[in-house]
Amino acid sequence: MGIELEQPAQAGRMSGRDFRAFQEGRPDHERWELVAGVPMMMTPPTLTHNRIAGNLERLLNDALAAQAPDRIALQRPGIELGSGEFRPEPDIAGIDAAFAPGQRFVEQAYLLAEIVSSSDDMRVPETGARWSEVKRSIYLAHPACEAVLMIEQDRMEVRVDVRAEPGWTTRTLALRMN
Repeated sequence: MGIELEQPAQAGRMSGRDFRAFQEGRPDHERWELVAGVPMMMTPPTLTHNRIAGNLERLLNDALAAQAPDRIALQRPGIELGSGEFRPEPDIAGIDAAFAPGQRFVEQAYLLAEIVSSSDDMRVPETGARWSEVKRSIYLAHPACEAVLMIEQDRMEVRVDVRAEPGWTTRTLALRMN
């Protein structure tokens, strides 16, 4: 994918472990991601973003209840996805339904979804890639992940990555309005 995921921490930057310790001291309502070793507070999402995320969570949970009742879909779960100086927070994840009260993080996710907004257009230092593409690369590298959804917030388009026997297959689904 072109993004180096296993990077040693550089001077003045936070490691993934340091970032998790930093997060523990922050209020629960704050959302943070680690981008190239720099903690970034995330602005509240738009109402459109929340509507898409809520609809997707509901649809996934309906399907999982019928097909895989040992899994659930959650918005903004804590997942140990990143490596090196990256700790993204997916908008939706499919995870194991069994978890402990008070648990914040899980080690694996089977589906990872991102509602792509204008804030995801920022370029990540030293990679030149958009933050949404860096996140997608990290999601695809997660060993338990079976599917990645990148849903565009401002147009009717979704990129679907599915892990199959030979590797990942990617399709972009779009509705073009005339």
